[in-house]
Amino acid sequence: MYIFAAVRSSRKKPWPLYRTVFWSIGVLFAVMSVAGPLANLAHTDFIAHMVSHLFLGMLAPLLMVLAAPMTLLLKSLSIPLARRLTRILRSWTSRILTHPIITSLLNIGGLWIIYTTNLYSLMHENTLLHLIIHFHIFAAGYLFTVSIIYIDPITHRFSFLYRSIVLIISLAGHGVLSKIIYAYPPNGVPLDQAKLGGMLMYYGGDAVDMVIIFILCLHWFRATRPRASLTMS
Repeated sequence: MYIFAAVRSSRKKPWPLYRTVFWSIGVLFAVMSVAGPLANLAHTDFIAHMVSHLFLGMLAPLLMVLAAPMTLLLKSLSIPLARRLTRILRSWTSRILTHPIITSLLNIGGLWIIYTTNLYSLMHENTLLHLIIHFHIFAAGYLFTVSIIYIDPITHRFSFLYRSIVLIISLAGHGVLSKIIYAYPPNGVPLDQAKLGGMLMYYGGDAVDMVIIFILCLHWFRATRPRASLTMS
C-alpha cells in the first residue's frame, strides 16, 4: 500500500525514494521479528528474543517514522478525505496518543511490566497474549518515536526542551531495566542468556536512541538558527 501510494503521489510530485527504502526496510525488520527463523528461535532463546525486541520495538518504528507515511497518505487522498483525516489528527484522541509522556509510559512502562512480572513467561504459553504483546511493543515504539521526532505533520506540538527531557527520562528507564534483566533474569531465562540479552538491550537500544537524539538535535538546531542569525544581524 505504501509503495502504491508513493507511485501515485509521484505522478504529481516525485516522492523521495529514500523514504520508500526506509519503509521497506522497516517492514522487513518488523516481519523478521514475528515470523521466520528469528521469531521461532526467540521462543526458546532470550538473546534472539531481545534481538527481535530491538527490531520490532525500536529499529522498525524508527525507520517507518522516517518514511513519513502520514504525509504520503495525505498527499495520496482526495481533498475531502484528506480533510477528514486532518480532523482526526487534531482530535483529543490523537493528542493523547502522541503526547510524549503518554507514549513513554506505554513504551518503557510496558517493557517494565513484561520483564519484571510473569508476563514474559506467560506470553510464550498463550498465542493470543503473545500476539497482543508484540503488537503493543511495535505500536508503543512507533508512537513514542512519533512523539519525540516530528517527521510527519502533527497538530499537537511540544517544545524541543520538553521532548528532550521526556526522552532523557525514557532512556534512563530503558537503561535501568536492561541492568535489572542482567542481574535478575525474568522467570525461565538462564542467567547467561539474561546477561547477554541485557547487554544487547542496553547497547543496542543506545545505538537506535543515538539516531533519535541526532534527529531531534538537528531539528532543534534548524529551528533556532534563523533566530540566532536575526539576533546577530
